[in-house]
Amino acid sequence: MKDARTAAYSALLQVDVNAGYSNIVIDKAIKEAELDKRDASLAAAIFYGVLERRLTLDYYIGRFSKIPIAGIAPEILEILRIACYQILYMEKIPHSAAVNEAVNMVKGIKGGKSPGFVNGVLRNLLRKYNSVRMPDIKKYPLKAMSIMYSCPEWIIQLWQTAYGNHHTMGLLESFFNKPPLFVRVNTTKVTAQQLIECLEEEQVTAKIVPWLSDAVELHNTGAVANLKAYERGLFHVQDLSSQLCCHMLNPKLGQTIADLCAAPGGKTFTLAELMDNKGKLLSFDKYKGKVGLIRQGAQRLGLSIIEACIRDSSNPKEAVFLADSVLCDVPCAGLGIIRRKPEIRYKPQEDLKELPAIQKEILQEAAKQVKSGGTLIYSTCSLNPAENGNVADWFIQTHPDFQPKQLCLPKRIERVVDHEQNQITLLPHIHGTDGFFIAAFIKK
Repeated sequence: MKDARTAAYSALLQVDVNAGYSNIVIDKAIKEAELDKRDASLAAAIFYGVLERRLTLDYYIGRFSKIPIAGIAPEILEILRIACYQILYMEKIPHSAAVNEAVNMVKGIKGGKSPGFVNGVLRNLLRKYNSVRMPDIKKYPLKAMSIMYSCPEWIIQLWQTAYGNHHTMGLLESFFNKPPLFVRVNTTKVTAQQLIECLEEEQVTAKIVPWLSDAVELHNTGAVANLKAYERGLFHVQDLSSQLCCHMLNPKLGQTIADLCAAPGGKTFTLAELMDNKGKLLSFDKYKGKVGLIRQGAQRLGLSIIEACIRDSSNPKEAVFLADSVLCDVPCAGLGIIRRKPEIRYKPQEDLKELPAIQKEILQEAAKQVKSGGTLIYSTCSLNPAENGNVADWFIQTHPDFQPKQLCLPKRIERVVDHEQNQITLLPHIHGTDGFFIAAFIKK
């Protein structure tokens, strides 16, 4: 049986080497290690802490390692990061325990000189970490901010150009705040108040979000999937940004609505609930496994109008369908959900370059499916103008059969990024949502 540190190590290596999704990887590692509640919490704290502070930890390790960071084997570097994180950020763990556990882990994984190297680096760190100086923020502002907030310089520069210094600092600071857990009430089964009462019976604290109908914030949930209210299909987990996006589509009872790139299905479910499960909701994704997830969710929630099918929305081989409205939530860089998936920030910058072309292809295909007078919504969970406003502006310029549709936003949602009236960028530190972009168009 693995302990908490070993489980965290296995998960970190999976994310770092195999580019796994953080939430899936750590849940699997904890389950496989058969950790009790206390050790599971420790494993998760170390795992997410190391992910969130990776660049900061590497800076400290680099001060005391004779081998450059790039030259340290991934297994050894991950163990050094785990120990370094405990020393710098976890007050309840004795420093000696962090060092000893790290050395023992290295002995179990690699022999030779590795245990001695790890021991030497960490002993030096223990003696001198208080004297480590950060780069001078006046001389090297980007480097200093990068190390302080563990965020690559190119992202900081991108945000400074797009949103200004004030909002860039707000975004960077939001990285270290635990994001709230929001759910959408399944209004085909219960009201928001009835759901809150059901959850309170399970010792879950729940409160209504006043500015967005049928949105509820949860606390003290434990594993959400184990709640009886979840099993009964009374709600699904969904951030406020995605819920707001569905409201902007404004689907009506009896209509045919299409949700492209729909997995894992949150927006599909909300749209079906807004339609009171009356009409037809076409829910598409490119991959069979993801379509299966949509079907499972629809079955749990009892939403019978959902037809989940395999379809490549960038290059569909199937016949053109016509829908009253189409939601086009495209694959994106995910820079708006770094709070939830810290590993996103470490993706190579090159990965972003091809995205706008794919997004334009999907949006162009989506436009063919909209009936005259119908609404087309384009959205991403990214904070990158090249994926957001630039794509929306391109669409209007190249599709004369569409025009911008003004967004009717709740009073609570103020515009802090300069856009046309058919577009909005949501920022975590301002709106309390994920970072998100929405653009609306109407077919003439």
